[in-house]
Amino acid sequence: MARDGGRRGGRRGGRQPRSDASLPQLAWRSVSNPYRPIEVLSADQIEAIHDASLRILEEIGLDFLHPEALDILAAAGATVEAGSQRVRFDRGLIQEAIGHAPARYTLHARNPAHNLEMGGSSINFATVGSAPNASDMEGGRRPGRFEDYCNFLRLGQAFNIVHLFGGYPVEPVDLPPETRHLDCIRAFATLSDKVFHAYSLGRTRIQDALEMVRIARGIDDAQMLREPSLFTVVNTSSPLRLDGPMIEGVIEMARHNQVVVITPFTLSGAMAPATIAGALAQQNAEALAGIAFTQIVNPGAPVAYGGFTSNVDMKSGAPAFGTPEYAKAALAGGQLARRYNLPYRSSNANASNTVDAQAAYESEMSLWAATMGHANMVMHGAGWLEGGLCASFEKFILDVELLQMMAETLVPIEVNEDTLGLSAIREVGPGGHFFGAAHTLERYETAFYAPLLSDWRNFESWEEAGAETATDRANRIYKQVLAEFQPPAVDPAVQEALDAFVERRRQEGGVRAS
Repeated sequence: MARDGGRRGGRRGGRQPRSDASLPQLAWRSVSNPYRPIEVLSADQIEAIHDASLRILEEIGLDFLHPEALDILAAAGATVEAGSQRVRFDRGLIQEAIGHAPARYTLHARNPAHNLEMGGSSINFATVGSAPNASDMEGGRRPGRFEDYCNFLRLGQAFNIVHLFGGYPVEPVDLPPETRHLDCIRAFATLSDKVFHAYSLGRTRIQDALEMVRIARGIDDAQMLREPSLFTVVNTSSPLRLDGPMIEGVIEMARHNQVVVITPFTLSGAMAPATIAGALAQQNAEALAGIAFTQIVNPGAPVAYGGFTSNVDMKSGAPAFGTPEYAKAALAGGQLARRYNLPYRSSNANASNTVDAQAAYESEMSLWAATMGHANMVMHGAGWLEGGLCASFEKFILDVELLQMMAETLVPIEVNEDTLGLSAIREVGPGGHFFGAAHTLERYETAFYAPLLSDWRNFESWEEAGAETATDRANRIYKQVLAEFQPPAVDPAVQEALDAFVERRRQEGGVRAS
């Protein structure tokens, strides 16, 4: 798959040229949102949710299931209930702590051209993360394997619209759990040169990941402290709990000045009240407590406010995504993040069990809400299926199309003497057509978005060509991308150092040794 580190195609940023050897795609670029965010709540309603969340933290509190966290919080002035793990926070402590969190920062990649800005109007799209299963048309649905894991990494590297890796795209259960993270992080660092994620499943996995990122970037510890190069997502165990392994990850990441995305997983009606307002109040309380904890550990450590509130099917209890409730909660989450001047994370989610119209329209709803809520990080941007239980190769390509279309929608309309086209209208005059006009021919390659998947031929031509559906095309495209893939260059000394670290940690037993 051809790749491009710069802007091509003139004013629009352009697409790479079509050839027999590669597919067209948008050139790599930082995506910025020029539009005003959609606000579904008034300023008074935002303040009501803010006040309710602080009352939750003052009157009910959160359970922090780790003794070190309890000691840290008690020393900072929080109230730790005697004989329990319940912590209550004075609102002044919460507000002072989150005031230290930076509004903007840079996430540094192995390739500096792929560094990412977090905050402001930036929007960065991530791959699917944490799915236990993988699927494609030939192999069907199956437990995740390292082969699938690496193939998703190749797709994420190949497509410029994918800015970062939002976790293991699929969990490779064919690798031993004690050392799995070593193989996975090494694959991130060698099959890609983009920003990636490490799981906060205890202290050891984070420590190993930090060292491997440092090796891959070829920098020292001091530079790592100055330049955040790794991120993790920490889900609260809703309602109102933060578990031990996640806490250890938060502590290590914050102490090393790396990015922590605090994301309550609040399903309205199951793990949160059966109203969107109630679910948002709980989401906000859990997010503020987690973010405050990072700042108590290390004031100024980079964080993000994560929103992941949706509803459940009240008949089955199954999570629902891409619903009107999900969209409204995502838009409101953006308002809350802006209330605290924090970068915002949202998601591209759907609950379809296959790559079909439901998968597309629920993803479109999710993406519009994330975009117009001004999310800075869109998790699960490519490949999510089945409510997060499956990473689909065909859905990955479908999502790439959606993400590219969203990015093009965010390119402002140019209005000037040239774009108004008066010369073309004068040339064609009444009753003509613009196909052969000079104004059109000058823009033949770059005038409009050229889709990966859409087929705009009439029915007869489409049927003659084999009647290939969008899912069929996605299957063909993902296999073509994998066949053409060339990994980014890795310095031999870096490769040697990574391999030596992995082998040493494997001999030590990985996580088991700690």
